[in-house]
Amino acid sequence: MHATSGGRLLAATAIRMRARLLLLTAALGTRVAAGVALPVLLAQAVDAVLRHADTAGPVAALAAVLAAGAIGETAGLLLSVSSTAHSTAWMRMLTVRRHLGLGPRSPFPVGEAVTHVVQAAPQAASLPTQAAGSAVSAAGSVAALVALWVVDWRAGAVFTLLFPLTALVARRFISQAGDAESRYLAAQTGMATLLVNALAGARTIGAVGTLATETERVVAPLPELSAAGRAMWRIQRGAMWKIGLLMPLTQVLVLATAGLDLVGGRISPGTLLAVSGYLTLASGLLDQVDAVMGLAYARAGASRLGAVLDEPVVEGGPLRTPPVSGAVSLRGVTVHQGGAPVLDRLDLEIPEGAAVALVGATGSGKSLLAALPGRLVDPDEGEVLLGGVPVRELELRTLRGAVAYAFEHPALPGRTLHEAIAFGRTDVTRHTVENAARAAQADHFVRRLPDGYDTPPSRAPMSGGQLQRIGLARALARPAVLHVLDDATSGLDTVTENLVSQAVTERLGGSTRLVVTHRSTTAARCDLVAWLHDGRIRALAPHDSLWADPAYRAVFAHTDQPAADTADDDRYSKEQ
Repeated sequence: MHATSGGRLLAATAIRMRARLLLLTAALGTRVAAGVALPVLLAQAVDAVLRHADTAGPVAALAAVLAAGAIGETAGLLLSVSSTAHSTAWMRMLTVRRHLGLGPRSPFPVGEAVTHVVQAAPQAASLPTQAAGSAVSAAGSVAALVALWVVDWRAGAVFTLLFPLTALVARRFISQAGDAESRYLAAQTGMATLLVNALAGARTIGAVGTLATETERVVAPLPELSAAGRAMWRIQRGAMWKIGLLMPLTQVLVLATAGLDLVGGRISPGTLLAVSGYLTLASGLLDQVDAVMGLAYARAGASRLGAVLDEPVVEGGPLRTPPVSGAVSLRGVTVHQGGAPVLDRLDLEIPEGAAVALVGATGSGKSLLAALPGRLVDPDEGEVLLGGVPVRELELRTLRGAVAYAFEHPALPGRTLHEAIAFGRTDVTRHTVENAARAAQADHFVRRLPDGYDTPPSRAPMSGGQLQRIGLARALARPAVLHVLDDATSGLDTVTENLVSQAVTERLGGSTRLVVTHRSTTAARCDLVAWLHDGRIRALAPHDSLWADPAYRAVFAHTDQPAADTADDDRYSKEQ
């Protein structure tokens, strides 16, 4: 399956760069044609000198062919480099878009995704130019073999008899090298994933004192990586010594045959030079092993990218008209994770303009449910409606404009904090950004940064609570009909959260709000509480009416702790 998708990707790449490939083929063809013509012209020039005949014509032709070959060589090199660079950029962009399109659905760890972009894409992108170069070189070698038969059929016959042995070795090598390369890349990817995860938790590892243990875990795939690498070397070694033996043997026998023909008067000295030249060119068929190895590696890279392309992405519907309301309906929704249902035939009706807190025990599926209206996750069964319209029928841009999210651990893409808050909306003004930040209680600490809202996020170290306020400001800056706050204030202290909640209520009074929370104080500020238990909504009612239930109070027993963040926290933390 993945190999098929990889093949389609390579075909699409070749079609996309067909003009460059045609020019490259023409340039390489010119170089090869000049190389094929060179031995016979050299033979004519040598024979003319030995016969004391006029050498002006042969020398002029020889010079012209050399010039054409040089031009073809230079043009081919430039076109090969530029073609590979363009196809690499395209494949990397395609891979990045697919990974981003998969979003939280992606089955690929971060480390593996990185190797897809950094390693597999350039490998696969090189295949069209490598294939063109190999095909033209092979064609030149075949033409040289034909010319060898023409100038001395005995020498040509000797070469032809010995060549199938080398071709058999090369074919076996291609198959084994591709499989070994795939195993090597898989082991390398696993190690990269472990390293990325370890680096993400470097502070925790240092604090707990598990550096040695984590180091052993990261390098655990080394034996597998080493075994795959050694297998590649064994395969290459096994092929190289055989080919290295066959090539000199072939050349010696061919030249010996031509030498006997010269002694017997059947060919001239110039023809002997031509035989030597064509032998070198025809031997290029044997030299294709290195090129074949490169093609095998490129195919392995394409197969890995095929695994990414095989993953289905979210397809939007045909409707471009935004929903007129933020009312949310979940009807018979079931979502599986790890083969087990996390949400099981769940029904929920959220009225338009209501603020609904979504509470439940850890692992009950709150964030999973919150991801449904914006199609960050699709249900395996059931239907999700926004404003009475099934979300699957909405065009993705329309849906993403209607639903705004704020997360517990927001990322800050963009070159500046202004761009991070306005991310995805080119029409958001500085005034809107500042008002949103002010409502999220972020404006005052942003203004204290060296360049204010123009500070790059990498130069604006923030505490967890401050980072959450920037993410909340991004959600507030979007005029959506539904705002989903997925634990977006968990890092705020009680005072700051109260100020943020008041500002959010004032700013989003007409918008529907779905608030995932672990705090009873946050749930109390909402109009209704949706209590999630055993994959279904156990109750939908105001917080005060549910508080009498001990089981409901137990939901907050271990999570109702104030956060350490303060509104004026100047102790910036670099851990994101």
